Amino acid sequence: MKIVYQDSDIVVVEKESGLLSVPGRGPEKIDSVVHRIRQLIPECISHPAAHRLDMDTSGLMVLGLTAEAHRHLSIQFQDRTVEKNYLALLDGILAKDEGTITLPFRLDIDNRPYQIYDEVHGKVGTTEWRKVGIEDNHTRIAFHPITGRTHQLRVHSAHPKGLGIPIVGDNLYGNGTGFGQLKLHAADLAFTHPTTGEALSFATPPPF
Repeated sequence: MKIVYQDSDIVVVEKESGLLSVPGRGPEKIDSVVHRIRQLIPECISHPAAHRLDMDTSGLMVLGLTAEAHRHLSIQFQDRTVEKNYLALLDGILAKDEGTITLPFRLDIDNRPYQIYDEVHGKVGTTEWRKVGIEDNHTRIAFHPITGRTHQLRVHSAHPKGLGIPIVGDNLYGNGTGFGQLKLHAADLAFTHPTTGEALSFATPPPF
């Protein structure tokens, strides 16, 4: 984990693939972005994460160090005023150049945390995408999620009603064989500083 920006109210980090955003259940799952930040910044509140990245997704996260900062950031995510862009490698060649995916999906309660397509009970997730290029039988894609559903980009990539090609290294929806292999990176993050009102923007290149 790398700290990209820090002041008395917020911290922006770049998370590596395979690291939890928040602690899981049990002492073996305590290592996470939140746990490391609380170790580094003892005055930090107990639950500073304003949003989460999947364990296997790398990239930018913002955390609120005070209750007020966390509340302001959480509202921005809830109101969808935060700009987020991701880069991914798809495990195949995609013919189309750009588009918008809108799919209803929900948690498979018998197979957590797997998400399944469900036109009746699913909640709709929307993602804009464009093809960046072809690299050795893989397609580099830029994703702009409009909604922020669990596993949204992974489901939208892999499902036949989406792009129909899973992200490289996806151990739930593709051919990944373990944790830390997923080629999905939160590359851009822009939001309003919860205290100063300043527009902040951060970018970090993918490790793939």
